[in-house]
Amino acid sequence: MQPSSAAMPADSKSHVVQWLFVVLMIYLLLAAVGMIGSGFKWASGGADGARQLFAFATNPIMGLVTGALATAVVQSSSTVTSVIVGLVAGGLPVEMAIPMIMGANIGTTVTNTLVSMGHVGKKKEFRRAFSAATVHDFFNLMAVMIFLPLEIMTGFLAKASDFLASLLMGGGTYSMKGLDFVKVLTSPVVDLFKGLFGSLPDLWGGVSLALTGLVCIFISIIFLGKLLKHLMVGKAKQILHKAIGRGPGTGIFSGMMMTIAVQSSSTCTSLIVPLAGNGIFKLKEIYPFTLGSNIGTTITALLAATAVQGAMGFFALQIALVHLLFNVSAVVLIYGIPFLRKIPPTIARRFAQKASRNKWMVLAYVIGVFFILPAILIAFTA
Repeated sequence: MQPSSAAMPADSKSHVVQWLFVVLMIYLLLAAVGMIGSGFKWASGGADGARQLFAFATNPIMGLVTGALATAVVQSSSTVTSVIVGLVAGGLPVEMAIPMIMGANIGTTVTNTLVSMGHVGKKKEFRRAFSAATVHDFFNLMAVMIFLPLEIMTGFLAKASDFLASLLMGGGTYSMKGLDFVKVLTSPVVDLFKGLFGSLPDLWGGVSLALTGLVCIFISIIFLGKLLKHLMVGKAKQILHKAIGRGPGTGIFSGMMMTIAVQSSSTCTSLIVPLAGNGIFKLKEIYPFTLGSNIGTTITALLAATAVQGAMGFFALQIALVHLLFNVSAVVLIYGIPFLRKIPPTIARRFAQKASRNKWMVLAYVIGVFFILPAILIAFTA
């Protein structure tokens, strides 16, 4: 009994240290977003100059493609959306950033497809795993096909997020209210790095500060994901098994909460792909879970927005709220209407049946959706 009692304090200390590192990585994320915003404003001579840096994104399709490709390459929508928050803080207009946020939703789905290929050796397993992976793809593609034209025509996401941000931040005062402590905590780090690059010309100093922030976001998201996965994934698995099969409501909620806990929608959705491949869960049970994951992943951008200082903090919060409103609206509209709800799983199931017989279709799908289609869209809109 003595070895067991002696091991408990050591294990407890290990968990305390790991949670302290989680707090440190969250702090690094907040400081990094502040560095990106300050860096772009410094390099461009203010918000007006930053708008000129992103003139290429005035085309919504270009913004969509940029977000999708960036997320597909980085393999983390949390990282890309955090960077977008930083860009908005640096002067990128919210209207230009909205298609980028939508593109990030598309880019993140490639992870599931790659994970499903681990079952490629067994036809039935691969069919189940691939359909579970691509239902997320087709839902997000469908959401963009509906909401991007709607946003272009009405601007409802921009208007709704502006209204909510005004409520949260006290109307036109641009005051962070209860979130002011974030500014106080992160300012010393931002100012420290700004001082390190102070001897450089404004352009290079700003670019160096923004790149440093970008590197810090990568580091924080990677380590935060690993730490939370280690600390939470075991418990999350238990919750998953208890909740996912109890109906769409609990499936969406469990997907949302698990993603918030692990801070990675890719981790959560990739976790259930093998479970689907092995026949533990059916596609109709996994489908709501992936939608909950879409909502849960928005917490990272909201967290990042709290780090932005000054007047631009309003717009940083606004684009983070756009991410939340987009994903919630997509779930309510598409999953809430029976006819629309059936489309993603139907396409995923039929496509998986063909792909299980013709494995080359998987490679063609990945290259086509994430590379050839963006190239065609760029050429079409040039």
